[in-house]
Amino acid sequence: MYNSELDNQGEIKFKEWLEEHNIPYLYINQEVETFSSFFKGSLKRPDFMVLLPNFGFIFVDVKDKEIQQGYGTFCIDSDETQKFSSLQRKFNLQIWYVLSNKNYNYQTWFWIPVSKVLESDVGTRTSSKSKEDFFPILIKKFIQ
Repeated sequence: MYNSELDNQGEIKFKEWLEEHNIPYLYINQEVETFSSFFKGSLKRPDFMVLLPNFGFIFVDVKDKEIQQGYGTFCIDSDETQKFSSLQRKFNLQIWYVLSNKNYNYQTWFWIPVSKVLESDVGTRTSSKSKEDFFPILIKKFIQ
């Protein structure tokens, strides 16, 4: 059953959405032994490779994220974004974040390229809970 191979509800629902819209994709298995040691530590693997007609392949990392109430932002991990940027340069393929959540019933997907996250005019913030850096990206910066 394919649900057991996917990491989270967002990935499961995104795969279903791709199937429903007949969009070709490859799921990228996240098990450590399925990729070269070259990638360990310095790069992060996205969840899917999606074929966009008349454009080509892009990498997609799916996130099941809530909008930060009162701010109208999604919080995107800074370290992960830097790793995706490195992967993007090495493979010369665009990497996009795709976000949704149960409040949207996984029917609305928010798309943003990693490069646009890095170009954010607000820079990074540090989480008071996790002490990790993140980019607070306004929802209006995403493509739906």
